[in-house]
Amino acid sequence: MNLPYSTSADPSVRVRRVTDPHDPALAAFGRIQEASYYAPDMLIPPEAFGSLLRGASRDREDRILVAETPRGEVLGGTVYSLLPGTGPGGAVFNSFLGVSPAAQGRGVGRTVWRQALEDVRAAGLAGMFADSVYGERQTAEERAAEARTGTDPVTRRRALHALGLRTVDVPYWQPVGGPDGGPLKDLDLLYQPAAHDVAGGETVALDLVTAALRSYWRGWLGQDRAEREARALAERAGHVTKLPLRPATETASYWL
Repeated sequence: MNLPYSTSADPSVRVRRVTDPHDPALAAFGRIQEASYYAPDMLIPPEAFGSLLRGASRDREDRILVAETPRGEVLGGTVYSLLPGTGPGGAVFNSFLGVSPAAQGRGVGRTVWRQALEDVRAAGLAGMFADSVYGERQTAEERAAEARTGTDPVTRRRALHALGLRTVDVPYWQPVGGPDGGPLKDLDLLYQPAAHDVAGGETVALDLVTAALRSYWRGWLGQDRAEREARALAERAGHVTKLPLRPATETASYWL
């Protein structure tokens, strides 16, 4: 089953939610993911997309949206997880948003993002989290990989800021994926409240941050490790009630 299309400002682009694990659009979107990100091995592998769609539970539902032409050519899409049990209001974690190089500059990414935000609002959740590399913490090899892919971390962060995302001012890193299997520390955590098309809030609750990450990490770290990592982040944040939001073009103040 495929849910009805929504139409973007560009009448040649339609966005739909994929619900059939065997939909050929998943493979097409997977190829875009591989081609449009400099380190695709750090992302959810395309062969896992079908399993994501089959694995909904009370605490987590993974969704995939694709943008298509009327003929069904996939131009881009996004993968995100609805986490309704994550503390005050619940939240969403967006794993990836990408557009094929040939379709860039047509507003496809913005259209997909807006549709994802509509999902957040319809589910009654507080907002959307994501993470993104900060270029000044990349290695020379990573910068070279960006150049080969035709991408740039500064431009990417500007685009995310334009969508409405803001940097959460907290020492954030992924628990695994870095050197020797340790933490990956070239990322910042980003957030956009669901109540506004452009981020209107100046803070986000630490409880919401830790609850969302605990729920998101649980699937690949296990319950105990996810709990420990969420507690560690709260400790690094000083157990404050609210965390400031900075422009998405900036990194968290911890790194300055």
